[in-house]
Amino acid sequence: MSAAPGVGETRIRVLLADDAKPYRALLRLVLEQDGRFAIVGEADDGAQAVQLSDAERPDVLLLDLAMPVMDGLQAIPEVRTRSPETKIVVLSGFAQNRLGEKAASMGASAYLEKGSSPETIAQTLVEVSEN
Repeated sequence: MSAAPGVGETRIRVLLADDAKPYRALLRLVLEQDGRFAIVGEADDGAQAVQLSDAERPDVLLLDLAMPVMDGLQAIPEVRTRSPETKIVVLSGFAQNRLGEKAASMGASAYLEKGSSPETIAQTLVEVSEN
């Protein structure tokens, strides 16, 4: 894990959107311990992710694809419209396939499998936020 940002550096503001509360809690713990990230909100479904993206304007939205009310693929264009500066990293239990390609074509910046290591998730969030 990396050290916290130095003086004058800001943390990457992340919104977590996943209907699996234990997994969301694990993501929060890993990212907060890293020190480069500030969790600005958590959403249980795609509709909440859209609302919180609009309200909080996170740097990065870590978005699960399979969620109730509004799934991740439905949420992507809504977030792109309401909070165009927010980068979207799709997170899914499915291996990258056509869903990943579809998510990218809709505006997602990256696709991660839920089995990705904490280091891979953190590095992807950093890379996406810098581009």
